[in-house]
Amino acid sequence: MTNANSAPIVRVELPHHLRTLAGTGIEVELTVPAPVTLSTVLDALESRYPMLRGTIRDHVTLKRRPFLRFFACQQDLSHDSPDAPLPAAILSGAEPLIILGAIAGG
Repeated sequence: MTNANSAPIVRVELPHHLRTLAGTGIEVELTVPAPVTLSTVLDALESRYPMLRGTIRDHVTLKRRPFLRFFACQQDLSHDSPDAPLPAAILSGAEPLIILGAIAGG
């Protein structure tokens, strides 16, 4: 999916606690400038929903917070470079980028 300016519209699925904080549904659509990477998607997400700043990645280091994972096209992107291009299915809108809250227990 693209908008009138040809910037991709990326679908992002949020875990329950982030949906509640942002006051949104399970999925949001974001216009993301090229190149579309995990980093640029998170920048767009935090710009549109400033209350999410610091909840997905650290304010200073911009590293992923523990207990959050990133998935796209059935692949775990959590340990990939945040500047790596996202799969074409994300750019076309066929698949969402999924932010998943991990569960720890003992």
